[in-house]
Amino acid sequence: MKVTNEKTENRQAFLTVAIEPAEMEKSLEEAYQRLVKRANIPGFRKGKAPRDVIERYLGRDSLLEDALNKLVPEACEQAIKEQAIEAIAHPQVEITQTEPLIFKATVPLTPQIELGDYHQVRLEPEPVSVDEAKVDQVLEQLRHQQAVWEPVERPLDFSDLVILDVESQVEDKPFINQKGVQYQVRRDSSAPAPGFAEQLLGMKKGEAKEFSLGFPSDYPRAELAGKEAHFKVKIGEIKQEKLPELNDKLAREVDPKFKTLASLRKQASADLQRNAERKARLDFEDRVIEAVTDTAQVEFPPILVELEIDQLIAQQLRSWQMDWEALGEYLTRINKTEEELREELRPLATKRVRRSLALGKIAIAEKIKVTDAEIDAEIKNMLKGDIKDHDRLEKQLNTPQSRESIGQVLFTRKTIRRLVAIAESKADSKVKEAKND
Repeated sequence: MKVTNEKTENRQAFLTVAIEPAEMEKSLEEAYQRLVKRANIPGFRKGKAPRDVIERYLGRDSLLEDALNKLVPEACEQAIKEQAIEAIAHPQVEITQTEPLIFKATVPLTPQIELGDYHQVRLEPEPVSVDEAKVDQVLEQLRHQQAVWEPVERPLDFSDLVILDVESQVEDKPFINQKGVQYQVRRDSSAPAPGFAEQLLGMKKGEAKEFSLGFPSDYPRAELAGKEAHFKVKIGEIKQEKLPELNDKLAREVDPKFKTLASLRKQASADLQRNAERKARLDFEDRVIEAVTDTAQVEFPPILVELEIDQLIAQQLRSWQMDWEALGEYLTRINKTEEELREELRPLATKRVRRSLALGKIAIAEKIKVTDAEIDAEIKNMLKGDIKDHDRLEKQLNTPQSRESIGQVLFTRKTIRRLVAIAESKADSKVKEAKND
């Protein structure tokens, strides 16, 4: 076997491997020995047919494929060892010729990270304030939550709640067919089709109507994009929203603990402030990580981005309650090819890989560690409150895999906390305290 290390680029080693004819012949003979034991050849007992008969009966390509399936991975592994290469994943292999056998292997190498002077990164959190207009919006939302719907005898208008029967088809196939369905007539609604709400305007109780609506070519549901739906609707009842007065009574209806509107308003303001502070803190952490990553030189093989893209797609599938086997169905729903989806996710995946590698290197430099006691404390915190199947969940969280996952979360959290302390230019004592937390 002859191995040529052509070049190293983008943290990948490019090898060319040539296999000696004698080594190839040995692999073909071994493939014959495996196949002859499984092949049923007329006129021969199993395992007794000569090699030339096996080649004629099964085809030389079958023998060659079996030989290559075993020889190439073994030769590739040996070539990597000979070149003293530290691979982080399986190489990509391309067979360029078979007689004699020559293949190329692209081997992903360990990432290379050179940290900049991240200790000099200085940032300040954005100030947080909650204005009264936002509090008013929350109270208005609470009014709508406590509203009642009253029947009216007038033509239907926006914001009304209508009870109606619907029959519809898309290209002569059933679409939505329901009786007594509730539908709120919202301006610019795209459900169940763009323009449906507008078609109902002015209709009266007991009135029926037929109309057709087209779905745009970029409609999110690919199976409907560019098609036309025909609807038949009949109005059963029209209701309008009756909002309660903004007073002490509303406060008590929201929660008996609020005796006055002022106490409800105070709580709404406090909740908004807390949420704003949490978001501001997360945004600040994100800015710190970005600034620190920008100081580092990070090189990594493309396979890491592909693996991260796989993770992002898996997350999207889980949000749709799908697994990887349903990827084709998911792509149809979002009207994208897999290549289009992967390219769309590539910038985010690249950013996440860069950040993860930089944070990992910083964690080593800062000697960040997570103890078993910290993992125990985190699990205890996760089990606080009224939790169903407490014992089962506790057992699940304490499995080695779960503890490792929790430890990784804590590891990242402590690393970010350290960087935030540095970026905020806290006193040395505070930084040392953060290092020991």
